[in-house]
Amino acid sequence: MEIVSVKNLTKTYGEGENIVKALDNVTFSVTKGEFIAIIGPSGSGKSTLLHILGGVDTPTSGKVYVGGTDVYAQNPDQLAIFRRRQVGLIYQFYNLIPVLTVEENIALPVLMDKRQVNQERLEDLLETLNLRDRKKHLPNQLSGGQQQRVSIGRALMNAPAIVLADEPTGNLDSKNSQHIIELLKLSHTKYHQTLIVITHDENIALQADRIISIEDGVIARDSGSIR
Repeated sequence: MEIVSVKNLTKTYGEGENIVKALDNVTFSVTKGEFIAIIGPSGSGKSTLLHILGGVDTPTSGKVYVGGTDVYAQNPDQLAIFRRRQVGLIYQFYNLIPVLTVEENIALPVLMDKRQVNQERLEDLLETLNLRDRKKHLPNQLSGGQQQRVSIGRALMNAPAIVLADEPTGNLDSKNSQHIIELLKLSHTKYHQTLIVITHDENIALQADRIISIEDGVIARDSGSIR
């Protein structure tokens, strides 16, 4: 079952002679439950692609469908709801709210959506991420690896259709990096998430079902799905 469809996606910056194409007529699809690694040099367009998939940035032209919904045919209110409910975003920088506890940071997307927190799911995430004994701690009382685990929990709290991670291990040492990837893979299997990860780490990319390589705004290689 196709969960993401990208058709003729283009993103440009500037005008006239100064125009820069961050993405150039990109087309691909993602099957529900796939774990995809997107690789490429700095400035290749991979982060731009991830942000457009997540409804954070807008394309110049082309279409993005998630779960059959034309993402950019939605009005601003619908797009905000899409971001909260259908997409889980994980960044290299954890972006936790410093005055909120671990459990409050994880529950934040639900609270912002003005919905009741599913306590069973919250407790399950705390257990899965090995944060139960840290749930009342503030971010400044956590290690880098623990903070990234909180950001993963926040991304998963709304049971999104897709989880998008932009260099999620970029600030971590090799041991913590592998732990974070193992947790993402666990969420991928346990919660049946579709996972798309941008990484410069070849060891992480090789753990994915599929590798998409982007160069100069175009897909240079696509290993295809093993499913």
